[in-house]
Amino acid sequence: METFLLKDIDNPSCANIDFYIDNHGGYQSLQKALAMSPAEVIDMARKANLRGRGGVGFSAGMKWYFCSLNKEVSPKYLIANADEGEPGTFKDRAILEKRPHLLIEGMVIAGYSFGAEYGYIYLRGEYPKAKEILNKAIKEAYSKGYLGDNILGKGIRFHITVHQGAGAYICGEASTLLESLEGKRGHPRIPYYRLANVGAWGKPTIVNNIETLSNVPLIIKIGPEEYTKIGPSNSPGPKLYSISGHVNKPGLYELPMGTRLRELIYTHAGGIKGNKKLKAVIPGGISTAVLPPDKIDCAMDFDSMKKAGSGLGSGAVIVMDETTCMVRVLWRELKFYEHESCGKCVPCREGSGWLRNIVERIENGEGRGDDIELIPDIIDNIRDKTFCPLADGIVISVESTLSHFKNEFEDHIKNKECRVVNA
Repeated sequence: METFLLKDIDNPSCANIDFYIDNHGGYQSLQKALAMSPAEVIDMARKANLRGRGGVGFSAGMKWYFCSLNKEVSPKYLIANADEGEPGTFKDRAILEKRPHLLIEGMVIAGYSFGAEYGYIYLRGEYPKAKEILNKAIKEAYSKGYLGDNILGKGIRFHITVHQGAGAYICGEASTLLESLEGKRGHPRIPYYRLANVGAWGKPTIVNNIETLSNVPLIIKIGPEEYTKIGPSNSPGPKLYSISGHVNKPGLYELPMGTRLRELIYTHAGGIKGNKKLKAVIPGGISTAVLPPDKIDCAMDFDSMKKAGSGLGSGAVIVMDETTCMVRVLWRELKFYEHESCGKCVPCREGSGWLRNIVERIENGEGRGDDIELIPDIIDNIRDKTFCPLADGIVISVESTLSHFKNEFEDHIKNKECRVVNA
């Protein structure tokens, strides 16, 4: 498949607007979209079955449609979620730093479809270089008439501002992101109002992932029929996969949605480093269930990964070989979750610490006989009892690791050391 999202990213001029226009047909999709009605643009996204690349996989076109129903309410907002905090994920950074105009064009088209006048790029605090590049690109877009109060003389108004967060993982969750954007503490909102009705500053708001918005110009360019030929019809389009860990060629790969996990690891990433055996794979960032080697013959799309017992998530594939201690992996994950919990919900705030303490005890050779039996009880007191999905990520990480590698935990408790690492 010819690359689209990562096209020419090795060219030092790829972030420049003139290069984007001259070499990528930049902003032609915007011109085409503005010749259509907003409803027609939404219809194209829905027919293309563009699903959110942030992890949930909800239909972007349906989101825009719901927001478009608020015809008498203004202003409306479009938020590009660039708070790329999921461990193992580095896909959006490439777009932000190498293809900023692809994102800007996608944002203007999406905003036009449901009547947004203002767009914000909520940028991860650890991406200062991306902020500089984005602000330059936005300035270029204004100078060419692709942003402003009268875009291309069509009477369409759309402005973009970059807002940099402070580096909190929890702010990747949509409602928490909006709280932070409004200058408040990064805590999730009560999940009562649909953000398409009551979002930023109480106005209709759409939050889309960077990769999702960057697919929009392609859909307008080639049409929904051609777009759905890329990958499976239920999850079509190009997909960015971040591959890291014990592989020969870690990196970012653009492939059709639905590329098989085994192919990602052994063909594109060059197989396991040092010809060691594969032990485990986390297929979509640490908030997705870990898979053992006999489960990797699955297609990397939303529905297939669910059937495989995990999730596509952000497409962050973390590969671990036979020398990996899964007790230590879970301990590190729980340390991360405990640190990144915002503390609003007691089950998450306290439960993450309790679980980390138990697994840390086992890892340090101080495990007790009933430690493993304590974990399910704590999990039950966390599951589905919090405002945001962070606690659900904890549950998934713990349950999937214990499901496939319980023997390692038992071995740590029995022998008071890790026989994998000390072999």
